[in-house]
Amino acid sequence: MKINGLSKHKELIFVLTKKEILGRYRGSSLGILWSLIIPITMLIVYTFVFSSIFNAKWPGTTESKSDFALLLFAGLIVFNLMAECINRSPNIIFENVNYVKKVVFPLGILPIVVMLTALFHAFISLFVWIVFYVFIHGFVNWTIILIPIYLVPLILFILGCSYLISSITVYFRDIGQAVGIVVTLLMFLSPIFYPAESVPEQFQLLLLANPIAPAIEDMRQILYWGQVPAVSGYIMYLASCFMVFIFGFMIFNRLKKGFADVL
Repeated sequence: MKINGLSKHKELIFVLTKKEILGRYRGSSLGILWSLIIPITMLIVYTFVFSSIFNAKWPGTTESKSDFALLLFAGLIVFNLMAECINRSPNIIFENVNYVKKVVFPLGILPIVVMLTALFHAFISLFVWIVFYVFIHGFVNWTIILIPIYLVPLILFILGCSYLISSITVYFRDIGQAVGIVVTLLMFLSPIFYPAESVPEQFQLLLLANPIAPAIEDMRQILYWGQVPAVSGYIMYLASCFMVFIFGFMIFNRLKKGFADVL
């Protein structure tokens, strides 16, 4: 399947994404309301733990616990988007074995369905963030309209990794075990609970190598600080993420021919 061929299946992608979102909450009393309850609960818990127990402060802000929560949660929106997709990547093909056997089914849309489902939850979390920010500050920064643009590189990076991981795991099952460890490490090695400037100089290079760190920093600048991130940095990040996407997509297309034989 070619990249431009994915657009031919937009109706199928929409149907599968809707099925994925509704299926997650099927059978529960509150249903899709859980997608709203979960981020609100996370916001409260993280705020309490890091601002009340650890007494954490964010440079450049007041000592308000609410401001710390907003900055922390802005980073979590980005991380959770990545984590939801990457954690599911090893099982994407295994969960859809019935589609693998169908010659005409476009397997390349499966990572996209997972991505759109994760984006749905990310925008629910973003809605919670905005409501909380308006309640505290009474307005939102105009830069919020830039969010879709600055999410593009992250989406490309995640899709590239999803294609790569989902295809390789079919042949090497141990990849699935390693993915969970890597995602956990990324959570603590990313500037989510702390600003990038607070990282010691000798570890700054490690931070620069973190693929989601730029997206986290950009999200904070746009949402909380109301600043437009550097365009030059965005273009470099976009180019590198696009290359990851192309590489992952090519590997997926090459390996998918043998999925039916292995499964």
